[in-house]
Amino acid sequence: MKKLAIIDDYEQVALGLADWSALDGDVEISVFHDHLYDEDEIAARLADFEIICMMRERTPFPRSLIEKLPKLEHLFTSGMRNWSLDTEAARDNGIAVTGTPTLSYPASEHAWALILALAKRVTVEDAATRSGRFGTGVSLGLRDKTLGIIGLGKLGAQVADVGKAFGMNVTAWSTNLTEEACKEAGVNYATKEAFYGNADFISIHVHLGTRNKGLVGAAEIAMMKRSAYLINTARGPVIDEAALIAALRDGVIAGAGLDVFEVEPLAADNPLLSMDNVVLTPHQGYVTRENYVNFFEAAVANVRSWLDGTVINELP
Repeated sequence: MKKLAIIDDYEQVALGLADWSALDGDVEISVFHDHLYDEDEIAARLADFEIICMMRERTPFPRSLIEKLPKLEHLFTSGMRNWSLDTEAARDNGIAVTGTPTLSYPASEHAWALILALAKRVTVEDAATRSGRFGTGVSLGLRDKTLGIIGLGKLGAQVADVGKAFGMNVTAWSTNLTEEACKEAGVNYATKEAFYGNADFISIHVHLGTRNKGLVGAAEIAMMKRSAYLINTARGPVIDEAALIAALRDGVIAGAGLDVFEVEPLAADNPLLSMDNVVLTPHQGYVTRENYVNFFEAAVANVRSWLDGTVINELP
């Protein structure tokens, strides 16, 4: 019988959101709810498992870890792209690597949750109200403000559509974005300098890769208005986190809404945790019931098909 490990199930829902009975008699399932940081500890925990279910990038699987897991035969992740998984190393070691379909709209919805929380001071006023201070500041209207989108793919376009519904002026920029693509999406194209200099809110929607690591650094943040907000629901390393922390501390920008971070989970001493001009969520952009049902149902199908001799949903 094969042994399957579901790791980083923080929400403790993995077994309840899909019917795993299709694997009965062939697979023994273990679920781990906690997160391990040390690679040797991870390898020791997973040494006896032939199948591992990754929860997005919660635990990276570089070559060094993969080569410490000689029994591993099938590694699968939520989504069809995972920057923390070395697929080449997995295949070099004869491991099947598969993914699952995901819904795009939860992440764009979450971006708007952060934008609105910042503009309407939701977390600040919630805390104030609970402590007996009823009304401590004024919020910001969105109509006629400028929303800047970094990355005008599926998610960026969804965020842009909502911005237009709010009556915002929507602009877009990325390293390879064209004026034609902006025109097709019904948003305004801007040069890098104009994009950063004019936006009231900037929301990031690019994939993490070599080109986009550190895409938003100290120089880019310095171009922004002091009244502007930066929102990231993409991947943490797209922003130079140290530069952002310095900018938030020094009042270079008004605030930030962050769902992703350079290192996850956040360390207890991360300065972001003590800043009141930041709204933080624990990489929740994809964590919806609908997305998780899709993921775990596809996970069962992936494993069942693999056991029967056919690899489906193989990662590129």
